[in-house]
Amino acid sequence: MRPDALFLPRRALLAAALMAACNIALGQTASGADWPKGPLHIIVPYGPGSTPDTMARIVADGLAKRTGQPAIVENKAGAAGNLGTDAIAKAAPDGQTFGISIAGPLGVNALLFKKMPYDASKDLALVTIAATQPSVLVVPATLGVSNTEELLALMKKNPGKYNYASMGAGSISHLAMEALASRSGTQVVHVPYAGSGPAVTALLSGNADIAVLPAAAVMPQVKAGKIKALAVATGKRSTALPDLPTLEEAGLKDVKADAWMGFAVPARTPEPIVAKIHDAIVQILEQPDVKEKLKPLYMEVVADTPAEARSWLNSDIERWRPIIEKNKITLD
Repeated sequence: MRPDALFLPRRALLAAALMAACNIALGQTASGADWPKGPLHIIVPYGPGSTPDTMARIVADGLAKRTGQPAIVENKAGAAGNLGTDAIAKAAPDGQTFGISIAGPLGVNALLFKKMPYDASKDLALVTIAATQPSVLVVPATLGVSNTEELLALMKKNPGKYNYASMGAGSISHLAMEALASRSGTQVVHVPYAGSGPAVTALLSGNADIAVLPAAAVMPQVKAGKIKALAVATGKRSTALPDLPTLEEAGLKDVKADAWMGFAVPARTPEPIVAKIHDAIVQILEQPDVKEKLKPLYMEVVADTPAEARSWLNSDIERWRPIIEKNKITLD
């Protein structure tokens, strides 16, 4: 017998043991049993203090308490949300890094940019729409209208006289007002601003006559009597603002501008890990204290399934496509 013959079985056993260990590790990763394996990173494509940032930090705090692992929020603002969302898409698909974004960079921006750094339909998988916030049709209190019908009559009587403020070209506030003008047969001039704050300031200073903006941005001034809220741009009355009628009640069908935000992971993330992330986020969002934190922001928890989130996004894309194409809206 060769001197090394006795070692062959040991080598074979060692190789088999290593292979078994690898298979177990791979099986645990695929099953999500060991998620999370270390610190979690939540990417936000907008700056600190933005609504997605607020939501990310609430969820991060809950995840840290539930998993015992640090949950770090990373702000990567720029390029209409594309910069940070691209970072989500290109992260390792292991569930350790994911992010929160909105309809624009998650899909609608592909209609606005000729070239995108990622393909949202192929590179990203939605986990859940965390919450939605109603967009509100508002005018300065000095404009002298008390409802949507009166505003539309004023706009039709003076075509092209009035302008509207938006949070920027291609933003939901821009698209919603163009949809309103299209549905009502009116003409209005677009003046883009760098965010909801400057747009509200334009309304207060008399530099803008109309806007459709997220509720959290306008309701403090509405309560102060400086801005008049006419309607919500939602499919049904908002539970956060139940006394405000919808635009559809004024005859403007399918002008919906829900300001929602959703969590997403790289597309190749194993389904069991996606399920673990989904369940953890939903459990956090359903806590009564979390819902109380969101009330002052007029945010309603959605916490839907990945399939439902994708359906919602697809509906938004198809709703805005004809508006973008008709008005030749582009961001590059």
